[in-house]
Amino acid sequence: MTIFIAIYITVVGLLFGSFFNVVGLRVPVGESVVRPPSRCGNCGTRLGAKDMIPVFSYIFSKGRCRHCGTKVSPIYPLFEAATGLLFLWMFLRFGLTGTAALGIVLAGLCIVVTIADLKYMRIPNKVLLFFAPILIVLRLAFMDAPWWHYGLGGLFGGGLILLIALLTKGGMGMGDVKLFALCGVVLGIGPAVLAFMLACAFGTIVGMLLISFKIVQRRQPVPFGPWLALGTMIAYLYGTQIIGGYFSLIG
Repeated sequence: MTIFIAIYITVVGLLFGSFFNVVGLRVPVGESVVRPPSRCGNCGTRLGAKDMIPVFSYIFSKGRCRHCGTKVSPIYPLFEAATGLLFLWMFLRFGLTGTAALGIVLAGLCIVVTIADLKYMRIPNKVLLFFAPILIVLRLAFMDAPWWHYGLGGLFGGGLILLIALLTKGGMGMGDVKLFALCGVVLGIGPAVLAFMLACAFGTIVGMLLISFKIVQRRQPVPFGPWLALGTMIAYLYGTQIIGGYFSLIG
């Protein structure tokens, strides 16, 4: 039975991943997620069912539009697959529980903001306002610690990023502030600190590599939202174990 549930959740994740692509690419520029229907960006041909099977359509068409042969951005199958894997990961990690449901919604937020921030360097308020009440209600319904633990997480997440944004005079945006405040509420204070440390580590390492290979220039603005999202995912899945392991080493 477990394997069938796992397959079902993965398929649902792939489908949601396709929708999250639409949200992340359209909402930041004020477009509807419903209209116009999905079309090829080059020839304008409306995509049919064969063109919109998550991941597999990209593979079968060899990464090109079936109608005009133009290359399709790999961002679509990448985030479809990432969403499916994250949904599955939450189920395998937490089972059919409220914690898994909360994690799946959190993963959805992280996927959407990553797409939007990578494409436009913007984290839309509409996305945050949609996910915020769902995440807060689920966190209140499934608390593993006292409520103030999560309140402090939100204060830490939003407050720290706001302080950095003020000190760097635009080095981070208000979208990052609101995103990490919300993630902090879900994570709680300890995992929120871990998520921030992981985000800084990943961002620094990748940033140095991008500069070394001259993909980006020094002082060129780069989005930080994806690293906050990655740190949040790791902290949500394994934060307790990582923090416990750290204190056991120094204890």
